[in-house]
Amino acid sequence: MRHICYITGTRADFGLITSTLRLIQADPRFKLSIVVTGMHLAPEFGLTVREIEAEGFEILGHVPCEVANADGAQMARNIGVMLQGFTDLLLLNRPDIVLLLGDRGEMLAGALAGVHLGIPVVHIHGGERSGTVDEPVRHAISKLSHLHLTATAAARERLIRMGEQPELITVVGAPGLDGLDAFAGRSRDELCNQEGLDAARRLALLVFHPVLQEADCAGAQIRLIAQQLLDSDYQVLALMPNADSGSLDVRMALQEFADIGNFVIKTHLPRQEFVAWMAIVDLMIGNSSSGIIEAASFGTPVINLGTRQNMRERNSNVLDVPVEAGALRVALSSVPMRLASPYQNVYGDGKAGEKIVHYLAGVSLTQGLLNKCNAY
Repeated sequence: MRHICYITGTRADFGLITSTLRLIQADPRFKLSIVVTGMHLAPEFGLTVREIEAEGFEILGHVPCEVANADGAQMARNIGVMLQGFTDLLLLNRPDIVLLLGDRGEMLAGALAGVHLGIPVVHIHGGERSGTVDEPVRHAISKLSHLHLTATAAARERLIRMGEQPELITVVGAPGLDGLDAFAGRSRDELCNQEGLDAARRLALLVFHPVLQEADCAGAQIRLIAQQLLDSDYQVLALMPNADSGSLDVRMALQEFADIGNFVIKTHLPRQEFVAWMAIVDLMIGNSSSGIIEAASFGTPVINLGTRQNMRERNSNVLDVPVEAGALRVALSSVPMRLASPYQNVYGDGKAGEKIVHYLAGVSLTQGLLNKCNAY
């Protein structure tokens, strides 16, 4: 029985991988455990560790760190805190595989711990571009990882050009696409009634996270976006940001709109509810990867703002716009048409979890795998 240990730090990564983790847990070939850190343990971000507990997954341990008002320096310190905590847990429990997803500091700390302890590290969503601090962190995780499960063929080719061994890179698609249809059954009327919104009026889902290099202007950016949406006669369902540098300013700016009747703010939405809203809104706007990856499966038009998802592969539902009043005003007056269904999403066919489980069960974990070197 292979022991797979997944490290999670945010509602975002856990939401994307949950269906895959369920498949791993249900498979008698595996033992699954979870290491929980970051936003999951913070009440101000929804204390989402409860969702992990509700799934019945074995939690190997909690690694708390300061996320409430993190700046760039604190984000860097947190990597050190998490590295120490992960190392202690992995050393004590010695899983067969450390499983990681994405590009955050939690995953970088997990990769560092795994590679130094001689535990094979499997990275999902490597090889993608984003253009901000997320990109070098993602590539650093890839260079530390022993095995790669990419979302697209282009990401696989980029990893090969980065010097990773081609035979150790497999395209599985994006796990966040798995099971989306099951979450999309709720009607627009039902969801809008739940939040006091008018189903007959235009509705936007706003998810905007601060960018480290632009943290000083994050509050002004979200204030501009929110006002432009209201001026364009959109009702807004807004989700609070991740715990990154500048997030406090975003949270405070959003609260300025809290008393407006057609502007609803949520600290956190469970994955199934978030997806249900994504499926029925007229527009998704902000800089979340869910707009780049998942929204196309519903045909939902997306206005992607700023640099956070810069250079990432896009579907045809995405319109890229700078965070500037004039450009945003024009974009909101000419939102892309909803894509026809079914739509062939560049990020896969919604069966990534099955492919990941098959891969984890069959991949050879030889001692030679741990001896990483560039292919050239």
